[in-house]
Formats: sequence, structure tokens, C-alpha cells
Amino acid sequence: MNIPVFDFHCDTALALLGESMNEPGSLRKNDLHIDLERASSLAGYCQCFACFTTPYMEDWGKVSPVVVFERELATIQREIHKNQNLISLAYSASDIRANQKAGKMSALLTIEGPAGFGYDPALLEDLWQIGFRITSLGWNEKNPLTGSHKTGGGLTQQGREFVKEAQRLGMLIDVSHISDEGFWDIMNITSAPVIATHSNSRSVWGESRNLTDDMFRAIVSTGGVAGFNMCAEFIGENPTLDTACDHILHLLELDPTGRHIALGGDLDGITNMPAGFSGVQDYPAFADCLHKRGIDEHTITDIFWNNALGVMDKCCM
Repeated sequence: MNIPVFDFHCDTALALLGESMNEPGSLRKNDLHIDLERASSLAGYCQCFACFTTPYMEDWGKVSPVVVFERELATIQREIHKNQNLISLAYSASDIRANQKAGKMSALLTIEGPAGFGYDPALLEDLWQIGFRITSLGWNEKNPLTGSHKTGGGLTQQGREFVKEAQRLGMLIDVSHISDEGFWDIMNITSAPVIATHSNSRSVWGESRNLTDDMFRAIVSTGGVAGFNMCAEFIGENPTLDTACDHILHLLELDPTGRHIALGGDLDGITNMPAGFSGVQDYPAFADCLHKRGIDEHTITDIFWNNALGVMDKCCM
């Protein structure tokens, strides 16, 4: 089943930089999980490209997260320009629809961890102008905005200001990686749909990166979506695509409309994936597996494409 794919999260920007960050690879064709040649076989494609930073980068490679952020952004901008016959930067759902109609793929800029700009809410407007439309509050660390699923701890006052400013601009708040306390703190102050770009069901597989049923219901109540993550460790033990379907089926029990489930593969940010999935070219196989498990094509198309566009329609004008 070849239907359009809107994927809320990948780490391809960092992966293209490689270990040296001095000889970026090609988005058009590479050995990563995502390249444009493979993605062009899909009926439509929008990929959210995360600029990922964490203060841990200072320890990992003695590189400032500010430098990494700048290089990730420059890499994606350069690759979009080099391949403008295939892909365009999108700022809204209307742009994505127009690109698909014109036979082009879309790229959307997102933030995974604000360490690259010092967690400063005052800089969000500049980032919005560049094209960023989604932001998380952190990765696996405790930071000036919030705790993470690894550390615990809720929002700080600066974190609350960050959420309010992002939502004022029309930037979607992403709760993947956040602590449970931070999640509920956001839900208590949100004025817009909230999304989890790449998180699965904790009831199906008890991993702290996944969402509890109550968390998913809370996201639904805001009009947001949860993007399904292809990381094997978040799906189950020795998972297959059939195991991945278990998560979607459970979320459909909580949300029979199917309008609050999406995709967020975490491609190029993970090592292990379910058997039967090795990259962007395998999304049709996932759709086929969902269909075999009894999900109709209309609902699958919503999960793969329409639901993500719908939440952008509500926020990212």
C-alpha cells in the first residue's frame, strides 16, 4: 500500500554531518535510513528534520551544542537547495499540500533539545522566522527548562515561559523525551495542541520514552497527535512490524477516530528497528501490515498523512 508519508521526526541532519562534522553527506543518496532517491518512490513525503542538541555533546566530542545546531541547520538548508527539483522547505500544511500536488517532497525544520540556542525563549521568534515549526524542551538530560524521562523533574519557570512563547508564535510543543512531571505541567498550561513526535505506547511496552494511556488521552484532548517511533527498544522484545502494529491497535482502542496517531520514525537516530523495516522505503510495508491487521485504508492514510497535516493546520499558519 503506497500512500503519502508525513514523518514527524528524524535525526538525518546530524547523521549527514558524520563523526567529523567536516564532510557532510548527501541527502539525495546515502547509506542512512533516509535519502531522497528512496523517499521519491512514496506517493508523497514530508519529513521533519530535527536539529538535535544536548549539553552532553561537550563531553561526547568536545563540541559546543551551539556549533552543532548551526551546522545541522546549514546542512539541511544546503541539501534542500541542492535538491530543489525534488524537495522544498515547508512552513505550513498548505505548503506541504502544494508541494505534493507539484510532485515535490517537503522538509520541515524542528528542534530536538534547545541546548543549541541556550534554552532561551527570546530566540524562538528568530527560529520561527527561519522556518522551525516544532520544538521539544530537551532530550535525556535535566536542563533549565525541565527534567527528562531519564531524570524526572517538572517544568521550571523558564520552561513555562518557553512553552507559552512557542505557542504564541504557532510552534508546536513536542513532549517526546520529557519527564512525566514535565508532561503534566505542560498539559496544565497549554493553549494549543500538544504532540509527541516520536513516542509509542507504554501499556504495550513499558519503556519510559513511551506514553501512558492517560498521557495519550491528554494529547488527544488538546487536539494533538502521537508519532509512532520505529526504535526497536520502544516497541518490544525482538520486534517485527506486527509488533509495531500492536501499538497502533492499542492507541486506536483509546482513540477510535484514529485522528490522533501519526508517524515519527526516529530514523537515523536509532540503530535497531523492527524486522521488516530498514528505512524510509519500508513505510508501505508497514501500511500493508496495518491493513492485514484489520485497519482500513482511510484510517491508515490518516495515520500516515492527514493527521499530521491536520494538527499543523490548527497551529502552524
